[in-house]
Amino acid sequence: MTQATLPGRALPAPGLMGTALKLAAHGVPVLPLRAGKVPFGNCPTCADNGCGGRPNMKIPGPCRCPGVCHAWAAATADAAVLTSPLWASAWRRAVAVAYHPGGAGLTVVDLDNADAITWARTALPATRTVSTTRGEHWIYRGTMTSRNAVRPGVDIKSTMAYARYLGPGTGRMAELPDVVRALAATERPAVRSAPHSVSLPARSGGGQCPHRVPAFLERGIAMAEQRIAAASSAIHSTVYAAFLAVLSTHGLCGCLSESHVNRLFTAAQAKGETARHCTDAWNNARTTLGL
Repeated sequence: MTQATLPGRALPAPGLMGTALKLAAHGVPVLPLRAGKVPFGNCPTCADNGCGGRPNMKIPGPCRCPGVCHAWAAATADAAVLTSPLWASAWRRAVAVAYHPGGAGLTVVDLDNADAITWARTALPATRTVSTTRGEHWIYRGTMTSRNAVRPGVDIKSTMAYARYLGPGTGRMAELPDVVRALAATERPAVRSAPHSVSLPARSGGGQCPHRVPAFLERGIAMAEQRIAAASSAIHSTVYAAFLAVLSTHGLCGCLSESHVNRLFTAAQAKGETARHCTDAWNNARTTLGL
C-alpha cells in the first residue's frame, strides 16, 4: 500500500470540509464524525450489510455507498466524493474530522492517559506525536491489524479503524517497529462471560420477539456492538446507553438470552470496560426501565 503523508504544518481552518480536502490532497482517506465524535450511521441502502462493508463484522471495505456509512470503510481521499451533496450535508453536521490510518499506510498508537504515555516513552521508539484530549497519538509509517486494549490505556488503530485528526503533531515519523506489532500479537486474557449476578428479563413471549421477525433482535444486538466498538471517548456512558437501548426494545418480550448479554459484555470489555462495570451498567439500565 502506498503510504500517504500527514501534512507537516498546521492546516488553516476553513471548516471541517476544507480540512478534510487538504488531508485528502496528501492521500489521507478522511470521514466526518458527528456529535459524540462517532461516525455517521448506516443509510437505509446499507442496512443489514447491504453493501458488504460493516466494520464490526470485519468485512473489508471500502463502502461503495454514496453516503457517509460504515465508519472507517467510508473514508475517502476522493475530493468529488467529499464535496458531493450527501457528504456536504454530513460535514455541516459534523464536529470533527477522522481518518483511516491503514488507508494512509499508517498506524496510530493511541495512548489514553499519563501512565500509558510514560510507558510509551520507555518502550517505544520516538515518532510523530499528536496531543489528544486525554493523552497522545504516536504515529508510525506502516500498517498492521488494529486492536483495542493491548495494554492498559493503549489502543492500536491502523487497518479497519479510524482516528480523529487533531493536527500535524511534532517530531519525525518513524517506521512501524516490531515492538508495536508484537502488542497486537500478544494473546489477551479471555473475556469473562456475563456474571451470574446479571439478571435477564422474565420471559413473557414464549422466547419469541413479538416486534418483527427474529432478525430484528439480531440486528439490535449487532447495532449495539457497533455503537460500543465505534466509541472513542465516554466509553462508560456509551456502554450504558447501548445496554439501555437493547433493554428498552427487548427487555419485556423475553427474547434476550445469556449469549446476547455475553456479546454485549464482550464488546464493552474490548473497549477496556471491566466485567464489574458491565454488570453495573446492565443492572442500572434495568433499574432505569423498571425491569
